[in-house]
Amino acid sequence: MENSTQESHLRSENTVTYESPYPLYAMAISSTASRPGQCQRIALGSFIEDYNNRIDIVSFDSETLSIKTHQNLSVDHPYPPTKLMFSPSSLHKSNDLLASSGDYLRLWEVRDSASVEPVLVLNNSKTSEFCAPLTSFDWNDIEPKRIGTCSIDTTCTIWDIEKGAVETQLIAHDKEVHDIAWGEARVFASVSADGSVRIFDLRDKEHSTIIYESPRPDTPLLRLAWNKQDLRYMATILMDSNKIVILDIRSPTVPVAELERHMASVNAISWAPQSSRHICSVGDDSQALIWELPTVAGPNGIDPMSMCSAASEINQLQWSAALPDWIAIAFSNKMQLLKV
Repeated sequence: MENSTQESHLRSENTVTYESPYPLYAMAISSTASRPGQCQRIALGSFIEDYNNRIDIVSFDSETLSIKTHQNLSVDHPYPPTKLMFSPSSLHKSNDLLASSGDYLRLWEVRDSASVEPVLVLNNSKTSEFCAPLTSFDWNDIEPKRIGTCSIDTTCTIWDIEKGAVETQLIAHDKEVHDIAWGEARVFASVSADGSVRIFDLRDKEHSTIIYESPRPDTPLLRLAWNKQDLRYMATILMDSNKIVILDIRSPTVPVAELERHMASVNAISWAPQSSRHICSVGDDSQALIWELPTVAGPNGIDPMSMCSAASEINQLQWSAALPDWIAIAFSNKMQLLKV
């Protein structure tokens, strides 16, 4: 049976749940907005502490609120993917491309419901025997031939995927780099175990601007989200912290807001795709919180405007412009879509 529809056991008007055979971590929603009668592709990466892992591509039908699995759209992946991303819509390909990071940066072509085929394996290691694992990457949606990766070896590498070659590699931080995000065609930012957020411009590779440093020295920063609706703002999270730090790149070092209503560590953050004032966060308290940033923060901090509880710690979050009315979260072996 090529396609099977898995009706969610927790299906309601506002939530649709998909249960995977294995724990989930990496997630991506296809950037091609679904046309009427067409389902939205969602890629899911397993998190098995072993070499053998999987990427499954399922499709979500927002009219019937069902998730379909496709036997042919499932591939083996070495190690758990640390991140998955579909190609930006600006790439104008007839088929979806999917990128994954782990040991290397890999590109896959999704051919309708027929198959997922490997396209490229990009490795910048100077020695063939070892590679420094990639912690994350970001696909440049203004110049979609560019993908920036970051690694535990302190570097960020900018790949030209049309040529399958390195455009540039920078020693970005003093310690492992945990995340990277594009702001403009040639400008990206990264966060690191050294506790800093740094902005780089490919036109001036010798210099970087430090936007923020952890208040406690050497507290690692784990994730970075650049607000695509208003590039003045970015958000980051600290290791083992319940705080989301909102930064304005015009006034470095001092956060414009700190969101502190999670009851445990925050694991992932995502700006709203259609609003510059809203951000979602998820954490070990099993909560998904949506925040509206006020023009001026009050003395007692900011409360979330809405919250949703999951059955266990939430590890991952996606809020996609192609599916703006739904937030996807991953916890345990489940992927859940929440109606916003």
